[in-house]
This record gives sequence, structure tokens and C-alpha cells, in this order.
Amino acid sequence: QVQLVESGGGLVQAGGSLRLSCEASGIIVSYNTMAWYRQNPGKQQELVATITSGGNTNYADSVKGRFAISRDNAKNTVYLQMNSLKPEDTAVYYCNAWKPGRNSWGQGTQVTVSS
Repeated sequence: QVQLVESGGGLVQAGGSLRLSCEASGIIVSYNTMAWYRQNPGKQQELVATITSGGNTNYADSVKGRFAISRDNAKNTVYLQMNSLKPEDTAVYYCNAWKPGRNSWGQGTQVTVSS
């Protein structure tokens, strides 16, 4: 059974930083494409960042240069380092693990950026 548990969300002032963690069980993160998505009520879900099994990373234009996705294979955990946060980064952030035939989600963690 796949479990993805996010943590690290919270309230931060604009310009601040947060690091989100996604601890995985039931899968090996380095064998999957791992991603962070975010969503606000009434808005479309947005793909924020991905890291492939080969270690390639990709980012939404809105977060390029500010966010960084990484993984720690020993801890089977994926991170999202978020710097220079803006009020428009406020959302629930979800961890996702994908490989052909399986798409798994965490429960989400709230990030709120005050102006």
C-alpha cells in the first residue's frame, strides 16, 4: 500500500521560506516520477515541480528560480524548498508519485503566505 505523507506547511510572511517534505512508504521514490502539485479552492490544480527517476527536474514558470525539488533516497523522501514566497503561492500542496499503472497522492499540506 502506497502512503505519501506531506509535512512542513504553515504560515509564513512574503519573502520567507518553507521546506515541504513527502515521506513515502510502499514505493521507492527514486523509481518513480515524484511531483508537487498545488491547488486553491475553486481553482485548477497546478503542477509545481517534478523529479524523474533519472533525477531530471522541471518547474512551473511561476516558481522557477524560487523553488527546488529534491529527494533523499536513503530517507525515501522528496522535498520542495520554497524561497522568496509570495502571497500567490498560498495553496494546499500535494505530493504525487507516478509510474505507469499507478498514480498516488498524499493528503496535502497547507501553505499560507501573508503579505
